[in-house]
Amino acid sequence: MTQLSDYRLLSFDVYGTLVDWEGGILAAFQPTLDKTGAQFSREHLLTVYHELEREQQSKTPDMPYHQLLTTVHPKFAKRLGLEIPSQEESNQFGESVGSWPAFPDTVDALKRLSKHFKLVVLSNVDRASFAKTNAGSLEGFPFDLIITAQDVGSYKPDLQNFEYMLSAVKSKFNIEPSQVLQTAQSQFHDHHPASKIGIKSAWIVRPGATMGNLPDNIYDWRFDTMGDMAKAYEAGQ
Repeated sequence: MTQLSDYRLLSFDVYGTLVDWEGGILAAFQPTLDKTGAQFSREHLLTVYHELEREQQSKTPDMPYHQLLTTVHPKFAKRLGLEIPSQEESNQFGESVGSWPAFPDTVDALKRLSKHFKLVVLSNVDRASFAKTNAGSLEGFPFDLIITAQDVGSYKPDLQNFEYMLSAVKSKFNIEPSQVLQTAQSQFHDHHPASKIGIKSAWIVRPGATMGNLPDNIYDWRFDTMGDMAKAYEAGQ
């Protein structure tokens, strides 16, 4: 049976896995809700938002993520029957991505795992937004390689993003696909496409998460948090 120590590189989804994507979206949308006092369940808001984001990513695969958020914002309000926000309000929603908080276990886990693996970002955001997150809630953590949707020209779950990453880590680190472990929360964006392209994956469940869930869960390892994954590695699992 393979162990975590059989791998040389972890390829991370960031928003949802390392950073609280759902909490960030909800906090950024709260001013739009506050204007009317409308109330919806967390699950309903996230389900509607995820559907709209997915549609927009399919429609405009080369649109930088912060612009995509700005574009989705008025559609989100409209779908919920709310007043359509101003352009300025939608811009603020789009710019919020750089200030979304990291999960409390993230940075410590990255530091522990970096002693044993190359750590690579494979994110659906744009370079500028990720740079803000990295300098902010990720505390300037020095990833070995950063790949964004903006670099690839498409959004996960497009297999092109995974092909791009595998090609990059082969040329930069001479690491084979069999030595790469896709490490992510989202079944939709990460685990299902990783399986299709033939790489193993570690599911960071983040209990209570709504976005990116699918009825069929594919994974080779399963941990509730990044902290649990670091602990498992250190315990020799």
